[in-house]
Amino acid sequence: MVLHSQQPKTANVSSFSASSPPVSISRVMSPSTLKPLSFREADQYLCWHTAMKDEIAALHANATWSLVPFDPSMNIVGCRWVYKIKRRADGAINRYKARLVARGFTQQEGIDYSETFSHVVKSTTVRLVLTIAVSKGWQIRQLDVHNAFLNGSLREVVYMQQPSSFVNTALPTHVCRLHKSLYSLKQAPRAWYMRLSDFLLTIGFRASKVDTSLFILNGTPDICYLLVFVDDILITGNNSKLIHRLITLLSSEFKLRDLGHARYFLGIEVAPTSMGLVLSQHKYVLDILNRAGMSSCKPVDTPASVSKLDLQSTELFSDTTRFRQIVRALQYLMFTRPDICYAVNKVCQFMHAPTTGHWAAVKHILRYLKGTSSFGLHLTRDSALSLHGFTDADWAGSIDDRKSTGGYIVFLGTTPISWKSGKQRTVAQSSTEAEYKALADGTTKVLWLCYLLSNLCFSPSSATTIWCDNLGATYLSVNLIFHARTKHVEVDYHFVRDRD
Repeated sequence: MVLHSQQPKTANVSSFSASSPPVSISRVMSPSTLKPLSFREADQYLCWHTAMKDEIAALHANATWSLVPFDPSMNIVGCRWVYKIKRRADGAINRYKARLVARGFTQQEGIDYSETFSHVVKSTTVRLVLTIAVSKGWQIRQLDVHNAFLNGSLREVVYMQQPSSFVNTALPTHVCRLHKSLYSLKQAPRAWYMRLSDFLLTIGFRASKVDTSLFILNGTPDICYLLVFVDDILITGNNSKLIHRLITLLSSEFKLRDLGHARYFLGIEVAPTSMGLVLSQHKYVLDILNRAGMSSCKPVDTPASVSKLDLQSTELFSDTTRFRQIVRALQYLMFTRPDICYAVNKVCQFMHAPTTGHWAAVKHILRYLKGTSSFGLHLTRDSALSLHGFTDADWAGSIDDRKSTGGYIVFLGTTPISWKSGKQRTVAQSSTEAEYKALADGTTKVLWLCYLLSNLCFSPSSATTIWCDNLGATYLSVNLIFHARTKHVEVDYHFVRDRD
């Protein structure tokens, strides 16, 4: 039995070209097969061929393009197929996904696109909203928008070649005039965000001024929060009927799947417990270990060794691409793992020229993750949700330039919601200065969180407290008299004092 394509019914509908090879049902891909790397490879298997047909059908149903005659003055953008196996939290295959993406690198600024910036919800906002939802006992629903970028309308005129093996046989020399955005177009994320945000505003939501990917519906006494991360949406609130009505409204405007209670979001596993929720990236950790070839390595007890890292103590690492890929993966792992924040920040400082010593430090982090792969962030139910933070600094810890490393962690109740570790921009002349600069950075983050909580119509149960373990920095925060050796931290002093 052989699958054949249909001839187009209108000029705007593409079909298989006569040269495209038939696909036999006998060539069904095994579930264990890896995703294909090219169209020629994918077109040999029924599961991927069906996925491509589904994608083309969705594009036509969405009126993504119309076919127009080719003109030599046009800038024609290319396109290609990208394949992905969608998996569940347990690793089982959910579905095969084929996506047609544009070759956005061939676009010309001012002709094919102008503005490209798009908002993405901050990780701190996600943790804060989830912590509030858990403490209040609200349900957390997850939505997935099907082909999200295809909903964005293009303001610019963009032309694209017809996709491989789906060329309209009646109009083979025509090109696609895009009306809706495609993945990998430079303006696609912005077009989708504007389309979604415009609709949310019409149904009563308002965008937070602190994080514009957070939308709030305050219909006292009912309140609802909606978080947008590209095509993944989390929605929570104190009225389950209101949430159901909002999901119905969204479904009437966009093609989406209601995934029910949040279980797996952005590669993060959401597991309910008797005390709240646990956010973990267990599968993601295993993927990193497998990619680094350390799936069977020996675990260690700490994420960082006691030895200091510098620029040139050892020879350059031969595979810089591998180093950067693993370190970037570790950066995303910090979404739920504040315990590796300091160690990951240290290796991030040598991305431009990593050495074998730096790779050894990365491997030490991976060995720590091997023994703690099931660790996660526990969001607990607290009756008193007070905001408080801790700051610290490693004075002159860098061997190369003697700059200090500062850091902070902020809690809402007993749940950590924001943390950072990073090298300070200037050299501190004393441990007091280094600690005070870390205190100022922590105060900045707490101030931002207070604004965010105000946007969420939520008030902490008590005044915010910041803890610092350096007596000099503590005394300086209340001492109104400056001396010559503390003039260089006077700006930070006044900043912190104004927030008392």
